[in-house]
Amino acid sequence: MKPEKRLEILESVLEELSILSDHVIIVEGPKDKEALADLCISGEMIAVQSEGGPLKISETICAEGKRAVILTDWDRKGESIADELKRNLSALCVHFDTQIRTRLIDVCVKDIKDVESLPALYRRLSSQKEE
Repeated sequence: MKPEKRLEILESVLEELSILSDHVIIVEGPKDKEALADLCISGEMIAVQSEGGPLKISETICAEGKRAVILTDWDRKGESIADELKRNLSALCVHFDTQIRTRLIDVCVKDIKDVESLPALYRRLSSQKEE
């Protein structure tokens, strides 16, 4: 896929994330939250590693009556956490989105494997577009 097309898809995903104000974005750790903030994503975010694990986070989101976006890394650990989140959120009847993560994986998988690397990839694709 050409850099311009990858950048277009990445920008579309980031725009979608930025307008989901009724969703909680679930990431793995604080660096992931920082990376999304660096990309101007200002919605509510919760980090699995520092805020009680998948079950506690799922219960919190359910208690608050919110929806979720699962945005864990696409390495083995991130896949495992995403699967656990899906099970927990489903059991609690919480609506969640995994399509954003899937679209990111499709556009990023050959270059990066984690959310915290998104700003660097975005900058690289942007600079390639300008060439």
